[in-house]
Amino acid sequence: MIYHFQPIHKTLIWGTEDWLISAVEGCETVCTETGQTLTELVHEQGPALIGQAIYDRFGERFPLLIKIIDAHQDLSVQVHPNDEVAHRHGQPCGKTEMWYALPSDPGARLYCGMKQHITPEIYKQMVADKTILDALTSFEVHEGDYFFIPAGRVHAICGGCRVCEIQQTSDTTYRIYDYDRRDKDGNPRQLHTDLAAESINFEDITSDASIPYIPEYKREAVGPLVTCPHFSTNVLRVTGQMSRDYTNLDSFVCLIILDGEGTINETETPLRAGDLLLLPATTASVTLTGTFKALETYIEQQ
Repeated sequence: MIYHFQPIHKTLIWGTEDWLISAVEGCETVCTETGQTLTELVHEQGPALIGQAIYDRFGERFPLLIKIIDAHQDLSVQVHPNDEVAHRHGQPCGKTEMWYALPSDPGARLYCGMKQHITPEIYKQMVADKTILDALTSFEVHEGDYFFIPAGRVHAICGGCRVCEIQQTSDTTYRIYDYDRRDKDGNPRQLHTDLAAESINFEDITSDASIPYIPEYKREAVGPLVTCPHFSTNVLRVTGQMSRDYTNLDSFVCLIILDGEGTINETETPLRAGDLLLLPATTASVTLTGTFKALETYIEQQ
């Protein structure tokens, strides 16, 4: 069986998020077919749904959170802790994530990583001086670009960007700089300068050549994007028919439809942009038909 989920829509100070699949406590997506929360579905089906190795590693906590982010204004400059730092502060896990760029405003940009080496002392001074953006690498965003943000990498999405975000199941974010914005009650938004300093990888340097732009016509039907201990992600460009074999994969698979239309297997249920399908770990293969682009993400064995 293939599962769909009811997205959770969030309106925030800087724009909107649609949580396509989530096991974050208090923000759990509900399965369209069964009426269960994602956590209830994992509890009922266990390894058959998510894979034995993943079940042994994560238990009944579904390990990925997937969102569509539409930034009307700049998001805060922020960093996420790794698992070790998160555990030290009572969090279940850290947050490594990736962004896949969707159609965005012309000239839209984002920040991803440091462009120069700075010390924790210089970092704190730049936060106090409100010059921290000067230390970050800025990228112009094109549809189809992807950005890997391991825990510890300072980053910020800017206004006009629209991305699909795939991440560990964590809502822990340490805010470094927020443009002096105030919340709905008129109070300055909280910064987490010291927690961020504990989390930042100060040796993590990126350059504006780190994310090369590849024109759409040069992109392959199946394009590997990111492989890391927390998830692996490919982009699928379906034109006509495409088969995907999961026989040797001990993992669930999430398919996120980005654009176009199509179908899966013999079903007549159409796939449309914004849909997320959860394929259980027992799925041997699927056949995709139509003209559309999708992200395929799963967790490979360690």
